[in-house]
Amino acid sequence: MEQHQLIDLLKQMTLDEKVGQLLQLAAEFYSEKAEEKTGPMTDLGLTHEDINNAGTTLGISGAKEAIRVQKAYMENNRLGIPTMLMADIIHGFRTIFPIPLGLGSSWDLEAAKKMAEVSAKEAAVSGLHVTFSPMVDLVRDPRWGRVMESTGEDPFLNSRFAEAFVRGYQGEDLKNDFLRVAACVKHFAAYGAAIGGRDYNTVNMSERQLRDSYLPGYKAALDAGAKLVMTSFNTVDGIPATGNKWLFRDVLRKEFGFEGVVISDWGAVIELIPHGVAEDKRQAAELAINAGVDIEMMTTCYTENLKALIDENIVDEAILDEAVLRILTLKNDLGLFENPHRGADVTLEKEVVLSNEHREIAKDVARKSIVLLKNENILPLSKQEKVAIVGPAADSHDVIGVWSWQGKKEEAITLVQGIKQLKVEYMAGKEVFDYFNPSQAAINEAVSLAKEADKVVLALGEEDWMSGEASSRSDIRLPQAQLDLFKAIQAVNENIIVTLYNGRPLDLQGIDSAKAIVEAWFPGTEGGAALADILYGEYNPSGRLSMSFPETVGQVPVYYNGENTGRPYKPGDEKYVSKYLDVSNFAKYPFGFGLSYSNCLYTDLQLSTNELQSGDVLTVSVTLENQSDVAGQETVQLYIRDQIGEVVRPIKELKGFEKVNLLANEQKTVQFTITEELLRYVHSDQTCRSDAGMFDVMIGPNSRDVVTSTFKLLK
Repeated sequence: MEQHQLIDLLKQMTLDEKVGQLLQLAAEFYSEKAEEKTGPMTDLGLTHEDINNAGTTLGISGAKEAIRVQKAYMENNRLGIPTMLMADIIHGFRTIFPIPLGLGSSWDLEAAKKMAEVSAKEAAVSGLHVTFSPMVDLVRDPRWGRVMESTGEDPFLNSRFAEAFVRGYQGEDLKNDFLRVAACVKHFAAYGAAIGGRDYNTVNMSERQLRDSYLPGYKAALDAGAKLVMTSFNTVDGIPATGNKWLFRDVLRKEFGFEGVVISDWGAVIELIPHGVAEDKRQAAELAINAGVDIEMMTTCYTENLKALIDENIVDEAILDEAVLRILTLKNDLGLFENPHRGADVTLEKEVVLSNEHREIAKDVARKSIVLLKNENILPLSKQEKVAIVGPAADSHDVIGVWSWQGKKEEAITLVQGIKQLKVEYMAGKEVFDYFNPSQAAINEAVSLAKEADKVVLALGEEDWMSGEASSRSDIRLPQAQLDLFKAIQAVNENIIVTLYNGRPLDLQGIDSAKAIVEAWFPGTEGGAALADILYGEYNPSGRLSMSFPETVGQVPVYYNGENTGRPYKPGDEKYVSKYLDVSNFAKYPFGFGLSYSNCLYTDLQLSTNELQSGDVLTVSVTLENQSDVAGQETVQLYIRDQIGEVVRPIKELKGFEKVNLLANEQKTVQFTITEELLRYVHSDQTCRSDAGMFDVMIGPNSRDVVTSTFKLLK
């Protein structure tokens, strides 16, 4: 359908029909069973006409149901406008991949893109059109449960992953490629900066910080072509995002040039009332529509009030028309007017969803996401060793994470099952082991097995509900029962390898004396098999943290790219500097950190010139040497520091990275290019530009361990 045809269609719509396009309802409203939709209808005060006109649908599952709902919807819609089916497909549809924080730790953009491609394919054949992903919120506080949905604490890395996700979901030709889905970037804006790491809490930051650190990820996703943006629950400069006209009209629309659809998060429009900026649903509707929110998810402020607001000339009908046209345009971009059922295919669904091919891809991505945090020459395990596999996560299927809508735990591979696939001898308990309150029999069995073993793999972690939305924690240590279990095992066998399933960086006090620590995150459907491959050396770990681990929760937020103070801290300094009395300022395991079974040395940092002129290019190179007999993959990281800025600059900022394969004992030279554009930042007047002067350039395997040189930018 051409644009002029969409405009003609808009002109044919009644005011009620136009308002209806702005309503999103959940799947139960389209159930065939009357009792399943009568209750929700009553709760929201909806009529059958409201449901027939609602423009988009949330959470339909399966090709057969999607086809049925679309057919019934179009029969009841006067103009035959199709509905648009959306869902939370965060890190996999039925084949579940590592949580996004794990994907971020892969530092592998192709792996992230492949995850999105597989997710889109499974979702599309199951009848869906839109995914509420990627979440690109910058995160610095692991107390916030939703850090699991982000790719980490760095604007540059988040931006690159945002691009990869969008391109994987949407492909090159969304209208004609029915195995793709439209991407919705979220949550606009700065949701990850909730004070105290408490979900839905206030955000308070300067506009300069918002622009410099938090907006780049969203902008990158939009530049990659993301079709939708979701509002965040938090305030931005004291105004809730969902009613923030400056944020959506000025920044998103005018500055970023975004022409797509803005959708509220679940219930966010009506939440303008408890926020205290709207007196009632009528005022909430007025604020949200004027701010530029096109779709209201699962509340009825628009449905109940927009018509009257327009009739009374409080809201301009032209604003409503703009929103409706954006929604119709998205439906057209998806090809729904020509193909209302789009990719929904019952036969193909059976072939594609959770296929062996997709499971293999998920396993490969999971292996790339696992981070080896510590290894005192105890890993990899030998197939000849007597190994005990114990702990609550040893044979647990709870490996897919809480945001795996269609994923099924029973289809996931446990660690014990993964080790069994390797055909090695191992010892594992038979008692069911609770994460919080294990039976004495389970504890006794674990200790008994540890006594017999050469080495012990102690599988610990969070249960899935402990991270994700509405799952903030003030204490991010492992449950006390697991710390007690560690002590009991260590008393009989010191050769402990701790494996962790979790959705956030943890305070590892209580288990940090383990000989090895392996961070597996929630690794997805093939997680146990991927972790087994890491433990037994079938795969050389290559994951690097995309979010720092604190020494203690009392340091939080602790992140690598903080700003210097007037009294900067160095270890050994006296009291009157910016530091704690009882712990260092630094992370236990910093951003970019991760070990492997190889040993890479960085030497001979070279700059092509010591002075960079605007318009020219400076080349920086470093020599890598694999000083081991094990081939591996090294993630080479480039950091830069602006020594003197118009405003205080971070002590270092990631500006590039490259994954390099090294054979045993091989040397390679890696090069990066630096341009003046790479050195720009947001100044106090909100403009983005660079400053002439001296810069440090640093290259290393993580944000802490770097080799350094300097150059001067000339203007």
